[in-house]
Amino acid sequence: EVFQLTRANYISFVPEEFLVSEFLNGIARVGNGDASGGPSSLSDTVGESLQHMLRKLDPHSDYLTPNEVQQIQVKTKGKFSGVGVEMAMDRGYVKCVAVIPDTPASRSPIRPGDIISHIDGISLKGIALTDVAGMIRGPVGTTVMLQLSRYDIADTFEISIVRDVIRVNTIEARMEEGIGYVRISTFDENTHTALRKKLQALTLGLDGQMQGLVIDLRNNSGGLLDQALRVTDAFLTTGIIVSVIGRVNGEVRSFKADSEDITRGIPLAVLINGSTASAAEIVSGALKDRGRAVILGQRSFGKGSVQSIIPLSEGNGALRLTTSRYYLPSGRSIQIHGVAPDIVDVTPSHSSREVDLENFLEPENQDLGGDSVMLSEV
Repeated sequence: EVFQLTRANYISFVPEEFLVSEFLNGIARVGNGDASGGPSSLSDTVGESLQHMLRKLDPHSDYLTPNEVQQIQVKTKGKFSGVGVEMAMDRGYVKCVAVIPDTPASRSPIRPGDIISHIDGISLKGIALTDVAGMIRGPVGTTVMLQLSRYDIADTFEISIVRDVIRVNTIEARMEEGIGYVRISTFDENTHTALRKKLQALTLGLDGQMQGLVIDLRNNSGGLLDQALRVTDAFLTTGIIVSVIGRVNGEVRSFKADSEDITRGIPLAVLINGSTASAAEIVSGALKDRGRAVILGQRSFGKGSVQSIIPLSEGNGALRLTTSRYYLPSGRSIQIHGVAPDIVDVTPSHSSREVDLENFLEPENQDLGGDSVMLSEV
């Protein structure tokens, strides 16, 4: 079933020989075992071999166990049990890219940029990011021990954090001398609604008007595509937001803004950095291309691909497959290139980018030529 779905849905043609070869390589790799003694069942062996096979396609394709599917669903709901750390893979290491405010992690010594090498004494070398998330999460009130390293500290150090219910508030907002500030940490199913409520609250007492608005997308690793589109649409009154090209017949789907700008055209500035990725790059890139916002910071991560979650039969988990590439209103692809800021922050960055990942998708030379190629609007 996995073979058939992959060959039918992946962004490009995948030879059957490649899948068979990498699946067998995965079995051999699992058979060598690991520090924990290796898999304990045939199901574990097959699952880990499928993960090895799909990760050879690109860094974002994967086989998800039923537990991992549940974790993703919980995260998009905006509430889970854990410590409040957002993570990414950095050249084979697990890196803290953001700490969620008002969580156990925010009250601990961990900070963005720290490398997590061990959890409860178990090395994370070779462990998938979704598995790492499962190790950190656990029952409320229990303790997890993290071993960390930091670029400006010579020795590793350990911290213990007590797990709690993490309610992800994706929007942080405040007003400073007539200028609004909104930080969007991720795009879950509540982000657009929360943004509108926060902006309405900010403008109370100001006759509904701000002098300007800063949108902070630094360390935002993405999330739900439809929420990124709705957030972008909130500030645009016309034109394409993003175009998505799938494998089948090279079909182009273009998403277009409606006529409402909830900020009534006030000046916008968007902050980005090397950990601004995926859905956050759609927002910043579209607002830049449309001339609606000035972009400040550092070049973004460079993830210009879209993944689809495809459930397997009988509750056997799901596939996360790269099924499309997206293009900004100008027709440019973000893949590898990222979004370039108008005003550059020259502070040295320790962020890894898409090009640093193993098996990253090569950018296509295709240029859609902007609005002129729009074939459909949804």
